[in-house]
Amino acid sequence: MTATRHYLLAAGGTGGHMLPAYALAGELISRGHRVALVSDDRGLKIPGAPAELETHVLPAGRVHGGPIGWVKAALAIRKGRRMGIDLIDEFDPAVVVGFGGYPSLPSLLAAKATKRPTVIHEQNAVLGRTNRLMAGRVDAIAVAYRNIHRFPEALALKRHLTGNPVREEVIAIREEGYPPFPEDGIMRLLVVGGSLGATVLSDVVPAAIAMLPRALLDRLQIVQQARESDIEGVRAKYAELGVAAECAPYFADIPDRMRWAHLVIARAGASTVAELACAGRPAVFVPYPHAMDDHQSWNVADLVEAGGAVSFAQPDFTAAALAKQIQRMALEPGALEEAAARAASCGLPDATRDLADLVESLAAPPMMDVIRVGASARSAAVAGGIAATRTRSGGE
Repeated sequence: MTATRHYLLAAGGTGGHMLPAYALAGELISRGHRVALVSDDRGLKIPGAPAELETHVLPAGRVHGGPIGWVKAALAIRKGRRMGIDLIDEFDPAVVVGFGGYPSLPSLLAAKATKRPTVIHEQNAVLGRTNRLMAGRVDAIAVAYRNIHRFPEALALKRHLTGNPVREEVIAIREEGYPPFPEDGIMRLLVVGGSLGATVLSDVVPAAIAMLPRALLDRLQIVQQARESDIEGVRAKYAELGVAAECAPYFADIPDRMRWAHLVIARAGASTVAELACAGRPAVFVPYPHAMDDHQSWNVADLVEAGGAVSFAQPDFTAAALAKQIQRMALEPGALEEAAARAASCGLPDATRDLADLVESLAAPPMMDVIRVGASARSAAVAGGIAATRTRSGGE
């Protein structure tokens, strides 16, 4: 039986950072541990947190805006570090885990100041700024891809391939396998553009669909996420083409939509790539061109190399190019099924378990808890005895 411990997680305020943190928190809680999470106000609004998860907000400046912005960020990080030390003293975590993003920095700095074991998890195929800053100071670095760019080779012994934690509903899709796709059957297309949709998908995908032969149009069913500003235009285009389509700015049931789909067109955020690989769904990726260090392009490299996906740089993502790709995959016998199997070969469905195992392995042995608690109790008893002696003798 695992000894109950406390673990402190710290993550930046985006879904790419928060969702893996939520997954690890849920796994650790299920193992009988107590878990707290530090983020910013934006991060804690992202849905999916386990009900038992404790949450905290610490100041964490974003480093931008020139010299004045850097000074403000440094002051905020320093304040967050002080508050983080207080939180660690109170919560007493066995290990502190950072998931990247500026809000994770104060907690990691506080962990080093208090000599707590530390782990960082990198979701993308490029080591992010905060994780690069802390990589040399932490005890272990969990990564999601076999090839990580901007990773210092001198730190290779700290590196552990775990993958990106994904939701249990997505792992269930993998176990169910790819949906049947007879040669003359319905082709189901899912289009998602991240948490807020992507205008380029709203522009290009309907235009590409319009170029497909009528026989294929009659077999298509489409579910597309689109921005509020784009959605009526997308609906009107599909209605004009006579294509069955459901459009919305947000889908709360993405795992169910993924299970339904034969092909997915998407941005290449870390969570999206990990879920599609784990589920075994072929994809057409359009990496966000302004992502830090172009990490979305690197995120899909393994899937593309394996034959489970294709990727278009945004300038090359034209209606004609996409129409040609859809038509090839839809009409070539076995093409979608083969791509699905190749995508699944890149999935790491045990990522949450493996990351939790790594984090637990860095905690002190159970006997150390007894020693630490015993020492604390003795210190308290000594302090109490001194206070009582002073009271009896008329001291302070």
